[in-house]
Amino acid sequence: MDGLLVDSEPVWTVAEVELARSLGGEFSPELKAAIVGTRLEVAVPRILRWYDAPAAPADVDRACTWLLARMVELFAGDLPVMPGAASLVAACRAAAVPVALVSSSYRVLVDAVLADVGPAGGGPAGGWPAGRLGPFDLTVAGDEVTNAKPHPEPWLTACSRLGVDPSRCVVLEDSPSGVASGLAAGCAVVGVPSVAGVSFEPAPRLTVRSSLVGLGLADLQALVA
Repeated sequence: MDGLLVDSEPVWTVAEVELARSLGGEFSPELKAAIVGTRLEVAVPRILRWYDAPAAPADVDRACTWLLARMVELFAGDLPVMPGAASLVAACRAAAVPVALVSSSYRVLVDAVLADVGPAGGGPAGGWPAGRLGPFDLTVAGDEVTNAKPHPEPWLTACSRLGVDPSRCVVLEDSPSGVASGLAAGCAVVGVPSVAGVSFEPAPRLTVRSSLVGLGLADLQALVA
């Protein structure tokens, strides 16, 4: 979701900069690259340790609670859909290809984003405003799985609930943890890095693109042919 379907990473950075300054430091691109695509309970301890701040469970809980509440506030604004995302989802919907959104963000943030860019859930694509994102047959949030990305559980959960073979699925991700999760699940993966300092090297089952613009249904079908 973040950085791949909607341009929300800059919004995350706003909150992360505020958290870093509360710890007496300045947020850095290197830290951003290290935490992008990870769940809060993974990202927050890394942030605290980065600034030599106390990182006991109570400290992590307080920082997570603050960051989550701040993100809910920031997500209330307009979040632009990433170039190429809406048209690709629409093409899949038109061809009756099941589409799932699998995010490391917690449910409250997934719902906040979908409320801004369009309703969640299944249903026909007709009636949606042009350029809007969705709908999705299924959404899986980071706090709804036991093991977060890079573990394969998030993507395997989506495949299981859709009743599809992971080897016949294409995962689209922008973070190292997301790419690793998709590959570990046995899916073909398209990596589209969106954060400075993050890059991917093409590999078996991994295609790398600079954006979703121009990526069509035939391209996805070729990856699982």
